[in-house]
Amino acid sequence: EKSTMTLIEKNVYHDLIYINAAKIFQGIHKKKPQDRILVRYGDDSASPMLTFKDEYSQRVSYELAFSALKYQDLLEKILLDSCVYPCQSIPDELTSLLVVMLYDLQDRKFQAREIVDEEEPVAEVRKIEHYLYRYTFKTKLAAALARCRIKHDALSIEYILPETIRKQEQRASALPLYAWINTFKISLQDVFSNLKMKGFTRVESVSDFDHYTYCVDQHCHDVLVFPASLKEELLNLDLFADYKLLLQ
Repeated sequence: EKSTMTLIEKNVYHDLIYINAAKIFQGIHKKKPQDRILVRYGDDSASPMLTFKDEYSQRVSYELAFSALKYQDLLEKILLDSCVYPCQSIPDELTSLLVVMLYDLQDRKFQAREIVDEEEPVAEVRKIEHYLYRYTFKTKLAAALARCRIKHDALSIEYILPETIRKQEQRASALPLYAWINTFKISLQDVFSNLKMKGFTRVESVSDFDHYTYCVDQHCHDVLVFPASLKEELLNLDLFADYKLLLQ
């Protein structure tokens, strides 16, 4: 049975993911007092119409939007410091797309995105991409980011975040992963057998975790618990791709 999920690497986000992430970001970005607004995001009064290709696309769209939100102040500073913003050819309605795509660009170390042949191009995404990828602009953006890191004596942008947020992320990243077994599609024993074939070992409790291990929740027999470090590997399994296991 073939997986119905489209797996997307960081350097091959589809245009639609950027569009959806920008729409989400438009509705959640931090609004500043009028006298402090330097970056303008246009009107966000209307509810965005989101179109997701599949569950994975939905997840990464939200992840991209919330990553941009987390670093909004830094991304705005990079745009202003590099003089890439403001730009007359880019209306305020596309600023969210600009910020979201800038976050992704720096996350890929300013490397070009691989275009997937079969995807439907979105004019707004290609316009922003072309703008950001100009050699002089890309160089200025990278230099502005480097200046911010030097100013904060930060090895990476994560260290520019306030300490309270970094501690919250550290706690969140250490929490175990919970997954429901979709008993409409697969039995518990078949899940156990499938995981065993994939190299997973069933243990008694969370305290026994050692990388490729999992346990059954002590209160819900159809809920499995995995180490936090396995998130990306789990989502690449057919069990998750085919919705036989559902990440909580």
